[in-house]
Amino acid sequence: ATLIDPCIKGTLNVLRSCSKASSVKRVVLTSSCSSIRYRFDVQNQQISSLNESHWSDPNYCKRYNLFYAYAKTIGEQEAWRVAKESGMDLVVVNPSFVVGPLLAPQPTSTLLLILSIVKGYLILTSQSRAVLTNECACSSYKPLQRVVMEGMKGEYPNTTVGFVHIDDVIAAHILAMEESKASGRLVCSGSVAHWEQIIEMLRAKYPSYPFENKCSSQEGDNNAHSMDTSKIQQLGFPEFKSLPQMFDDCIKSFHDQGF
Repeated sequence: ATLIDPCIKGTLNVLRSCSKASSVKRVVLTSSCSSIRYRFDVQNQQISSLNESHWSDPNYCKRYNLFYAYAKTIGEQEAWRVAKESGMDLVVVNPSFVVGPLLAPQPTSTLLLILSIVKGYLILTSQSRAVLTNECACSSYKPLQRVVMEGMKGEYPNTTVGFVHIDDVIAAHILAMEESKASGRLVCSGSVAHWEQIIEMLRAKYPSYPFENKCSSQEGDNNAHSMDTSKIQQLGFPEFKSLPQMFDDCIKSFHDQGF
């Protein structure tokens, strides 16, 4: 409830306020590819290429304790319901796992996860995963840092996910707001990879870092898939930045800020 309710209620409160303001011409909502990729037919390899027409299955999310994805899915569906009822011009950007330099004084949950993997300290329990994802709705960084950084040496996530540079996410939101032809959902995702591939890539370039060698055995989040970004590219979006650029920018930022 501490994760799901704020996500849904917060989104609805903003949209209802926007619907009452005559000066608001369009609303751009940040959702997530987490509201797209968690499906039984993806797990069963019945489909692999995912686009804006696909939705995560709430039952799948509950089965594998993917409560962040559950909240994002229900929250976005409710947003579309409100938009339809009010006649609002709503465009939703669905980014994948966001990587890149820090834009805030402290790392967000996604960057903290990367920092944890790079430093070799990670707790992968359902509780810590919930804490990590809940950082999206919280301003408290230090408790989250303590939970992860003071934990036992753990495992890297058994997760296959799309990655996207923060600069591309920003550009996607600008495009969604300014391009009159933009509508509906817009998948914003670069390359899809398993964390094992990411660690191998980083270990080759940063061999002194104590990366984890063991993959978590947790199921439900490692389904092979790809993200179809043809819709946003047809609107004139440039080529997405590469995985090496995303993570190089991220790690340089960690160095620059003393992490």
